[in-house]
Amino acid sequence: MPPLLTFVARLSDGLPLVANTAPDFSQGVTQEHKTQAKDILRGLGGTASSSAKMSIDTTSNLVFHYLVRDSLCYLTLTERTYPKRLAFLYLEEIADAFLESLANDHGDPGWRDAIATTARPYAFIKFDLIIQRRRKDFVDPTSRQNTTKLNEDLADIQSIMRKNINEVLNRGEKLENVSNISNNLVAESKKFKWGAKKLTWQAMVNQYGPIVAAGGVVVF
Repeated sequence: MPPLLTFVARLSDGLPLVANTAPDFSQGVTQEHKTQAKDILRGLGGTASSSAKMSIDTTSNLVFHYLVRDSLCYLTLTERTYPKRLAFLYLEEIADAFLESLANDHGDPGWRDAIATTARPYAFIKFDLIIQRRRKDFVDPTSRQNTTKLNEDLADIQSIMRKNINEVLNRGEKLENVSNISNNLVAESKKFKWGAKKLTWQAMVNQYGPIVAAGGVVVF
């Protein structure tokens, strides 16, 4: 089977710019897979810790692969048996074609502004036709064309991180929890500072209050 699902999204916030599902194999792609894809893209969030390449195992017999390049994220969904190296070669070709299309339409570096200012999801849906054409080249991993690509590719795929879908999606919750804990600590710290000042003031009153009172009696 070819790559079943393809997304191109803005890295900073995960906004999908274009998405495509292989029509002849769409029965293998569920709404849950599409939701997971969007959650993965949003979870990247442009953070420095985002890996440039990653494979993510789902609970079914499918795997997400994503590639980060030029502030954009390219994501696809394949069967577990689909060659990992070929999946990333597919994403590389999608990235090359998408950036070339952007440069032709908006100039370079004008395309960066076009991406940064886009507010509408799937604003580059016309690129769907290019994805369809590219995907046809990757239908059969054993074809002579793809075998040649695999033999010529020297990329080290062993170093590409691999995670479980639950681990990746839970990362967003963990980051949110860390943020909440941090905010709570700041609030508690302010309360502590106020409480410490109050205790210091009370201690001074207790220590010097009688002296001041006695001085007041003598003066009187």
